[in-house]
Amino acid sequence: MLGCLLSPTLLLAQNGAAPAKENLTLEQCVAFALKNRAAVEQSLLDEAIGEREINANLSGWLPQVAARYGGTHNIKLQQQPFGDQIVTLGQKYTSNVMLEATQTLYSSELLLASKAAKFSRRQLDQQTLNTKINTVVEVSKAFYDVLLTQEQLRILEVNLQRQQKQYNDAKSRYDVGLVDKTDYQRASITLANIRSSIKRAQEGTKAKVAYLKQLMGFPIETEVQLEYDYTRMEQAVLVDTTRIIEFANRVELQQLQTQRELLRLNTAYNKWSFLPTVSAFGNYNWLYFNNELSDLYNQSYPTSAVGLQVSVPIFQGTRRVQNLRIAQLQEQRLDIEMENTRKAINTEYQSALANYKSDYTEWRTLQNNLQLAQEVYDIIKLQYDEGVKAYVDLVVAESELRATQLNYYNALYNLLASKLDYQRALGTIDINR
Repeated sequence: MLGCLLSPTLLLAQNGAAPAKENLTLEQCVAFALKNRAAVEQSLLDEAIGEREINANLSGWLPQVAARYGGTHNIKLQQQPFGDQIVTLGQKYTSNVMLEATQTLYSSELLLASKAAKFSRRQLDQQTLNTKINTVVEVSKAFYDVLLTQEQLRILEVNLQRQQKQYNDAKSRYDVGLVDKTDYQRASITLANIRSSIKRAQEGTKAKVAYLKQLMGFPIETEVQLEYDYTRMEQAVLVDTTRIIEFANRVELQQLQTQRELLRLNTAYNKWSFLPTVSAFGNYNWLYFNNELSDLYNQSYPTSAVGLQVSVPIFQGTRRVQNLRIAQLQEQRLDIEMENTRKAINTEYQSALANYKSDYTEWRTLQNNLQLAQEVYDIIKLQYDEGVKAYVDLVVAESELRATQLNYYNALYNLLASKLDYQRALGTIDINR
């Protein structure tokens, strides 16, 4: 299914072919990460391990079959007086082969394992769900972070071209004696600063792309080119801020609820531990004895038996009572933790909502400022070209435009990240990518 999302070149890169380049949208990055991120793969393996552990714990309900073999060389045989005679008992060599089967009919431990199995599976599923939710959020934020740095780089490169033209114009005006040399000197300083910022952005992009690929579990040999549509991104920032938080949607509380069910079972088990353990058994034993080792297995004397065993714990030095009290106290402690988690989730929700609203207001403000800054720059540039404005006014206008552009995209990505935090606080992150 993932092959429908990614082009065949990715498969070639994974098989050791020449490095390729992938054009990936946010949805494709998240979908890839949900299948290939190390944390997700480890969580799925934990589920498989947990299932094996559950099966191992439940295997006690199945018949247990064992075979035993023994051989003895009786160096000194037992002697017993009968009247005035001493009779030697037994023979020099003995051996036995026994096959025995037992079947547990009732056991508190096995009953606990049976009842806990579904909650253990649920716990493993919830851990995987939590890992996938974190993956969606972390990969999305890393995606936005790369886009932000790339957009900063694009703005700086546009500014570099514009500043280079202004430098050339200022130098030409100085050469013909229209202005002094301070104009093109200022332009030279600005050019150097922009080139330095471009270099920093280029190196930052490499590091952030590497981090994104790490989160995705993406092949390091394959280059990544991110695809995005700013119109869609701007439309995607909106979210319903009137929703009331439903604590049941949070996987953290679901995990604690499952843990509480397991603790309740543990408390019940400590009560059941007063009950006996009942099992049935059957065996067949081949006995061999002879005074000559070479003739030991010529003749067997088998015995067999079936029966019922009941083990009743009577007194264990108050250990069972102490364990029962410990289990009850653990339940009380978890109840406190659940209530505290509810409060922490509510705080997270309120904080995420406040951040989203603040970031949304800032984004809308900068959206308007961006248009105004562009208009101011265009007017001052025209006035400078006509000799009405000084060069310093143009530099200030250009700096304000560049800062406004950078701040606008920074606000946009902050808003998208705040939206993710708000959705996680509500428990509405979609992992079905």
